[in-house]
Amino acid sequence: MARKRKTKGRTPRRPLWLIRTLIAIAACGTVVGGVAAYQTRSDDTAERPVTMDEASRLAMTRLNLYQASPVAVTLTANEGGGVVVRVEGVVDYRTHRAVGTYQVTGSTGDSASSSSSGAPTGQLDHGLIVWDTGGLGMAPAPEGNSSPPWQQAAHIPRSGWSSRSYTTDPLDAGLQLLIGLGANRPDNPVLLAQSGARWLDRDHIDGRGYDRLAGPRSKDATPGAGADGGRSPLTYWVDDEGGLRRVTMRMRGLGTPTTVEFSGRDSGAKLPEAPWGTG
Repeated sequence: MARKRKTKGRTPRRPLWLIRTLIAIAACGTVVGGVAAYQTRSDDTAERPVTMDEASRLAMTRLNLYQASPVAVTLTANEGGGVVVRVEGVVDYRTHRAVGTYQVTGSTGDSASSSSSGAPTGQLDHGLIVWDTGGLGMAPAPEGNSSPPWQQAAHIPRSGWSSRSYTTDPLDAGLQLLIGLGANRPDNPVLLAQSGARWLDRDHIDGRGYDRLAGPRSKDATPGAGADGGRSPLTYWVDDEGGLRRVTMRMRGLGTPTTVEFSGRDSGAKLPEAPWGTG
């Protein structure tokens, strides 16, 4: 996993993790409008700038994730052409390391299985995955081992992982976003509000209410311009205590955004040292 890079910010300031994510998305092209079609029941529809209370709760999500670590997560990335990558794992925001399993599904050419569109689909690849602020690594999953991925990864040394720095494809952009969502201090809510964060709607997920908030805009975005109204490509679902339930990220040419779901603290998980070891 590559070393973490430091970046200098300019006024008006934005969190460095957000700047790097927006750059990665921009490298793939201009983002497209629309959020996922799976949206849950909504209470209101009048989009507006965030209030200071909403900005404060959005700012607190980073500290809340840090304090809840290790956190169980699921990431789903549409790679295009019907190929979908699903990652299930745990993230420790205190060390900015994560481990999980990945599964790639898509067209297999096997008529025995097919999607709703009629195209044959199935599992193309699977294994273990680790990632941090600098990159990711993949390794085959041990045969016949049903233990949690963090336990399986503990038996694979660094030399057993195929490691690389992040690219700009949807999976890499999603993993890079995910590892940067938690921090040992909250963001500045005033700067979030000044940078174009917006309240989009009120949704219910599993019977719990969440505010759906568009994140800060990139510095070169024009408010009201484009199919997405110049909004951030990042959308957050935040509860009344500043807990983060879901994040989506839109990328050009992909009708379904990359989605991150948070399932709360996994108190039994312990991230291994082996994938990052020097031996």
